[in-house]
Amino acid sequence: MKTINFGVCLILVGLLTYMGAMATGESNYGEALDKTFMFLEAQRSGKLSSDRRVKWRGDSGLKDGSHQNVDLVGGYYDAGDHVKFGLPMAFSVTMLAWGTIEYRKEITGLNQMGHALWAIRWGTDYFIKAHTQPNVLWGQVGDGNSDHYCWERAEDMMTPRTAFKLDQDHPGSDLAGETAAALAASSMAFKPYNSSYSDLLLVHAKQLFSFADRFRGLYDDSIPSAKQFYKSSGYSDELLWAAAWLLRATGEEQYLKYVVDNGAYMGGTGLAVKEFSWDNKYAGVQILLSKVLMEKKDGACASTLKQYQAKADYFACACMQKNDGYNVQLTPGGLMYVHEWNNMQYASAASFLLAVYSDSLSAANAKLTCPDGQVQSRDILDFVKSQADYILGKNPKSMSYMVGYGPSYPTHVHHRGASIASISILPSPVSCVQGFDAWYRRREADPNVIHGALVGGPDQNDNFDDERSNYEQTEPTISASAPLVGLFSKLESLYRNTSKNEINSTMIKHSSNSLTVQFVHSITSKWNVGKTTYYRHKVTMKNTSQKRITDVKLMVQELTGPIWGLSPTAVKNTYGLPQWLRVLKPGSECSFVYVQQGPQAQVSLLSYQYL
Repeated sequence: MKTINFGVCLILVGLLTYMGAMATGESNYGEALDKTFMFLEAQRSGKLSSDRRVKWRGDSGLKDGSHQNVDLVGGYYDAGDHVKFGLPMAFSVTMLAWGTIEYRKEITGLNQMGHALWAIRWGTDYFIKAHTQPNVLWGQVGDGNSDHYCWERAEDMMTPRTAFKLDQDHPGSDLAGETAAALAASSMAFKPYNSSYSDLLLVHAKQLFSFADRFRGLYDDSIPSAKQFYKSSGYSDELLWAAAWLLRATGEEQYLKYVVDNGAYMGGTGLAVKEFSWDNKYAGVQILLSKVLMEKKDGACASTLKQYQAKADYFACACMQKNDGYNVQLTPGGLMYVHEWNNMQYASAASFLLAVYSDSLSAANAKLTCPDGQVQSRDILDFVKSQADYILGKNPKSMSYMVGYGPSYPTHVHHRGASIASISILPSPVSCVQGFDAWYRRREADPNVIHGALVGGPDQNDNFDDERSNYEQTEPTISASAPLVGLFSKLESLYRNTSKNEINSTMIKHSSNSLTVQFVHSITSKWNVGKTTYYRHKVTMKNTSQKRITDVKLMVQELTGPIWGLSPTAVKNTYGLPQWLRVLKPGSECSFVYVQQGPQAQVSLLSYQYL
């Protein structure tokens, strides 16, 4: 990891396509990818880095595990609350790693590999801590019931942080299996960048799979407090899932033998499903093993792998509405609709899975054969694109269900941290009752924009109610956002050239050695007018390249007050540098200030020219 720059510089990737995308109506998948990483950063527990991009978040959960004499600091909060649930967290890391493996070239080309690897490692470092012995895995920190009695910031947590573990007497094959899968997939993601860390992840993955397989049981029987929130429907799929990932990571015959010998008994070759999620991994197993089959072509195990592929085809045909009536439901606006509660997580996971399967079919020069006809791999990608576009605003509501993307998005997110003023603005603790009275029930928009959060989304008729109390539709989850990393990377690589052609010739042009510009935000003063608090924000911009730049244009969004030090242009929310400051030399800085209530505005570099 030492070779990757994790500084405070804003990497100017995806900005090249922004104006063209706006002009053509195309979704800006590069921007959406970057915002997805920002949401994952907002969900981090533990000691946060000083150069974090989500400035309204602070350190939290710094004593997690201490009552049981184990270090469980770190990891991710699963949604709008502050419990660290092991099963959705591990699934999310698996999805992050899979996206990074499949689309390494695309993510690298977007200069997002640093963010991708850190997003994975924030989870895997925690899993390593939680796996204290070969047959011990700490599977949860915090209790959902007591946590939900409070509406408080993570930084103020006063609820119990009880930790729960799995061991030989309290097994959890589903949770241990999913964590093994996450570590095996992550070992592949890290292999080209940090081989020693990759090897360490693989050691833990093998031990956890052995633990999951030898001592079988449902994790929520051993951790009953998880049952109300993330109840497991079984563990056979996770055992096959872990073995399939270990097969990919190691190539060892024992894992191929496991998925072949247990395919029928554990349902991998027999169960046809229309869902892929943190709970149900069968479609993922079937598509992963179909990839193994198409890459190897033949072999002693080909007949069993073809049975897995037949079920992968069932899933894909159901999504494509070609499955003889046994299809995934679509809303009138065209969104896959699987469950009432947080449906977007199922749509995002299925879309990513279809993208991967489309690539496998294309590489094998094969078509998807469905009961209602054949489907070309490109047709699958077109459908995947329709799902991503729906998420980003091409829907009956013309609303982006990714917070902070586009002109219209949810502003009353069911998320404690987003809905309460940041500790940098409101340093005094917010108590449980105070949080409900003063923040949860307030009618105003969230004081903190939780960029990149994919909310639960609309109902089966494309209706959406942007209310903080409407947790089925307005709560975001890491398990919904993690598949978007691979999905957006794939779509950006396919469609960004269309947008480039629309860009005016004066816009930024640069090679893969992209220019970086550092933005430093600070609050220099605050004052009250009646009950309203105003803040003076200062933004310092530094040219960190080795060249002079001119004709700088900035986009300043979510600005509600006056601004000084920039010159407005004819384009809304777009500003230039003052007339007297036409050129920024290498290493030089300039500053501007603005005054407003609440959180800082969002500043990005829109265009410039080299001299």
